[in-house]
Amino acid sequence: MTRAFLIVMDSVGIGGARDAAGFFNEGRPDTGANTVGHIAQACAAGRADLGRTGPLSLPALDTLGLGAAVELASGLKAPGLGALPKGIWGAATEVSKGKDTPSGHWELAGVPVPWDWHYFTEMENSFPPDLIAQVARAAGTEGILGNCHAPGTAIIERLGAEHMRSGWPICYTSADSVFQIAAHEETFGLERLLTLCKELAPTLHAMKVGRVIARPFVGAPGHFTRTPNRRDFAIAPPAPTLLDWAYGAGRVTHAIGKIGDIFSHRGVSHLHKGKGDADLMEHLIRLADEAEEGSLTFANFVEFDSLYGHRRDIAGYARALEWFDAGAARFMARLRPGDLAIFTADHGNDPSWTGTDHTRERVPVLAFGPDLAPRCVGQVGFADLGATLAHHLGLTERGAGHSFLTE
Repeated sequence: MTRAFLIVMDSVGIGGARDAAGFFNEGRPDTGANTVGHIAQACAAGRADLGRTGPLSLPALDTLGLGAAVELASGLKAPGLGALPKGIWGAATEVSKGKDTPSGHWELAGVPVPWDWHYFTEMENSFPPDLIAQVARAAGTEGILGNCHAPGTAIIERLGAEHMRSGWPICYTSADSVFQIAAHEETFGLERLLTLCKELAPTLHAMKVGRVIARPFVGAPGHFTRTPNRRDFAIAPPAPTLLDWAYGAGRVTHAIGKIGDIFSHRGVSHLHKGKGDADLMEHLIRLADEAEEGSLTFANFVEFDSLYGHRRDIAGYARALEWFDAGAARFMARLRPGDLAIFTADHGNDPSWTGTDHTRERVPVLAFGPDLAPRCVGQVGFADLGATLAHHLGLTERGAGHSFLTE
């Protein structure tokens, strides 16, 4: 038997989405957004030297074909990248009508989203009165705080003290299809927050809101910090995914990071969580040694997106990429003959772009196996990655995609 690994570098887009003009950040279309390409340009120009210096250095991923994939997707030659590829490489285009976590992950796992998501479009007074009333009833409070679009860290700093005084939950949204609730773990209670989000999720899911997200934090006014106890209550995928196909065939499936939440814990044998991406990398490397024959490991590394993309921190994003590259090299060195690992992303989040939201981009396809010959697969679809891994594992389902191991 063989093993398969699907590793999502959350928001590590490579530009070139053909429909980017239809997606916006603060009124500006995403046309021209390029997460990796613009970070590489900033590094080469000396504009990303905080905590690092010089051109963007990603020897492991670039050897697989990252620089070549950026050029294929967008036509941009990323400074510091462009090694002769030694992996199976290409660029993937999404068909789902979103630039969000569930859309990207589900389609990568073979299931494009068949509906339009519901978005809360008003920047202020974002939520309808009946939803606000339901939240307050479920929370046992007289009202809510927030009711607006906001970055998570900013709204906690702005409303955290009032939240601690009043006990009212902080509710906010973004350009994504999300309803987020921030609350203090000690004064409000972590379990109370999780229960609140769980109780509200069916109502939001019926509206086709993709996720209800619990955003716990701790600390005192002026010194609030979010904790690792975030929980996403995501709407269930509309059809069986790669995880279901593997699990249903009797294979062991490992979910690293927030994969379990994204897929409503369907088709998951074992969950592997951590306080941050450093812990998740150690899980991935350990599973390269320990994962069972015939198993599927599906990982998400979220901090590119949550810590650096949304905060428009170019230097921080570059540091995270270089850290991840070193971990990817450690991981690949442990793979066995017969294994297949694919590194990819779910959307973009260009830290040089307007606003604080995701950007509509193509994503890299970087596949590696100790006994696989290098080649370019060209432009493929997100769902082709799920089909390829299913083919590699000998599963009968292919979902909406086609395997590029043979095509």
